[in-house]
Amino acid sequence: MKWMCSLSLAVSLALQPALADVKFGPHPLTPEARDAYVTDLLQQMTLDEKIGQLRLISVGPDNPKEAIRDMIHKGQVGAIFNTVTRQDIRAMQDQVMSLSRLKIPLFFAFDVIHGQRTIFPIPLALASSWDESAIKTVGRISAYEAADDGLNMTWAPMVDVSREPRWGRVSEGFGEDTYLTASMGRWMVESMQGDSAADRYSVMTSVKHFAAYGAVEGGKEYNSVDMSPQRLAQDYLPPYKAALDAGSGGVMVALNSLNGVPASADSWLLKTLLRDDWKFKGITISDHGAIKELIKHGVAKDPQDAVRIALQSGVNMSMSDEYYSQYLPDLVKRGVVSRADLDDAVRHVLNVKYDMGLFNDPYSHLGAKESDPADTNAESRLHRLEARDVARKSMVLLKNRQQTLPLKKSGTIAVIGPLADSQRDIMGSWSAAGRAQQAVTLLQGLKNATAGKATLLYAKGANVTDHKGIQDFLNLYEQAVKVDSRTPQQMIDEAVATAKQADVIVAAVGEAQGMAHEASSRSDITVPPSQQALLAALKATGKPLVIVLMNGRPLALVKEDQQADALLETWFSGTEGGNAIADVLFGDYNPSGKLPMSFPREVGQIPVYYNHLPTGRPYNPEKPNKYTSHYFDTANGPLYPFGYGLSYTSFKVSPVTLSAKTLTGNGKLEASVTVTNTGDREGATVVQMYLNDPVATLSRPVQELKGFQRIMLKKGESQTVRFPIDRAALTFWNARMQQVVEPGEFNVMIGLDAVRTEQATFTYR
Repeated sequence: MKWMCSLSLAVSLALQPALADVKFGPHPLTPEARDAYVTDLLQQMTLDEKIGQLRLISVGPDNPKEAIRDMIHKGQVGAIFNTVTRQDIRAMQDQVMSLSRLKIPLFFAFDVIHGQRTIFPIPLALASSWDESAIKTVGRISAYEAADDGLNMTWAPMVDVSREPRWGRVSEGFGEDTYLTASMGRWMVESMQGDSAADRYSVMTSVKHFAAYGAVEGGKEYNSVDMSPQRLAQDYLPPYKAALDAGSGGVMVALNSLNGVPASADSWLLKTLLRDDWKFKGITISDHGAIKELIKHGVAKDPQDAVRIALQSGVNMSMSDEYYSQYLPDLVKRGVVSRADLDDAVRHVLNVKYDMGLFNDPYSHLGAKESDPADTNAESRLHRLEARDVARKSMVLLKNRQQTLPLKKSGTIAVIGPLADSQRDIMGSWSAAGRAQQAVTLLQGLKNATAGKATLLYAKGANVTDHKGIQDFLNLYEQAVKVDSRTPQQMIDEAVATAKQADVIVAAVGEAQGMAHEASSRSDITVPPSQQALLAALKATGKPLVIVLMNGRPLALVKEDQQADALLETWFSGTEGGNAIADVLFGDYNPSGKLPMSFPREVGQIPVYYNHLPTGRPYNPEKPNKYTSHYFDTANGPLYPFGYGLSYTSFKVSPVTLSAKTLTGNGKLEASVTVTNTGDREGATVVQMYLNDPVATLSRPVQELKGFQRIMLKKGESQTVRFPIDRAALTFWNARMQQVVEPGEFNVMIGLDAVRTEQATFTYR
């Protein structure tokens, strides 16, 4: 990595504007020193200056730079987002230092979700790697590039557990499982914040969306959430807690209501749970415009009421919402909002600025002006090797009939599909400051891999969608989808003619990145009809058909599974996606990814997730019975289960061995299996351990992930994989909302996905 040495604090400060009579650093980065400093600063601040610190504004048409300069002069800005160049950030910080009375630094934030300039695979793809080192590589490089642009905070990671593939934002999270999501979130926070958010190449994280945003009804964006306290505590809250325990300095408050209370008005969520129970000391930030939305939610009667409710409920900073600045002064002066409540919110904002090191050096993430890159988008600023490696680890081989893959780098290959040569789509949603022009498409990646060895033919074959309304929706804010002017039949005819000249077809189909994004919920999660028609025509040629999927959610793929000789899930794989896909298709890399979400057969099965509760009338496909819990008009169960993924080699898992048959009190036991590579090449796989409590005072899930290990085995090699089991792994929230372990038998299941496992039983006393 191109890690740069930071300038010393003294040199850095010497190159910045004078900080006249302001108590800037160096200050010890300790809670005690921070509290004393912030208390002193609060005593110097006017009412308007305090309220100004609660305002987070976005640079854009609504807030041009000239208007921001005036706001800074009046002390009406606490932080800024959507500015990502050192020159712009430096200019705004300069304005604070020269125009504002107290010179309280701004912090700068951005949605650095899966990379800043180097775009890595989308988070759902990252979760498919099940790889701690890969996640931490993404976190470190994302933070490095973000800090190198002058940013102090990112709106990440998103740890909303979701079992709802219709929701567009599943692309931004880590899937359906609590344990896996908590692990991914913790690793991302640790790697992005490093030892200190004040370090030159670290950024503070803001975990989101608190809470349970991934459970929106019907998968419809911004919808309500209603669930039992037990399910909330057991399944949805642990990933937020894990990220906060890892040190996340920020929490972004969700837009949804939870059991009838909008999160931005939920004092139980933001105060009782977050502050009192979890001892969180950082900052809470509303999502975009959320305080205004309390009126439409039906819990605030007017703007003043919305402001009062939000602040008193625990929302410290208001994102892109002028209500605090407009209405708080009068509310405080009239005593409707106490000065203590106001000071508490301001203190949290100042605390994170102190923790970011901004009171030591307001320019700490900028370095000297002379160090600014001549070309902000320079190729030299990217980390391509790391992006390519992580992308390869994120891909999931779903089908490989008669070893269709890997392909040979010879003969003629037809590359067909609307996503085969799309630089914008391969980056995925929330691609930060990444530039489509620097992304490698599938077509280009295959060209790079086969230069001088094979003949490549290309045809687009279809538009991503022929639905005019969907095309207009996707292109609402940018020309994201290019619509070919030819008729669908003309495009298919060209594709078929191209395919007939080839030895094998590689078809790149799925979703445009804008179809798997915020506000992009889908009621139909199949491949769009335009692409279905293309695949049917390609299948009819009789040529071997390799389907390369690009998508941001689980899709219903029954037809595609039947048509494909091989099926590779690549998600949206980022800047180096094309090269990484080529590595896998040609066998230069053996796929090892595993699904972090179950893939349904039909949209009508949703929700379909592995860790569901048992029913009194379970369905047995081997002995079907009418009066059992099932659908009679389709095959039951997922098309591809949670944890599933194939390899170019094969693995065998031994029966489970337990170190003891009984676990007592706070003791531990160990469950182990021996995994053997029974194929003819080296490969990696992910060994997964699940637990089940078959008899309890509440119905418990049929299985729950409680451990996993990614291992690499040479041909013929065996390795014993061990998983510790302790009391904590057996706990659950009972009907009285007590976290308990109940004595009795427990099943432990270990395998390479959630369905194909070996099982043993132990007793807890």
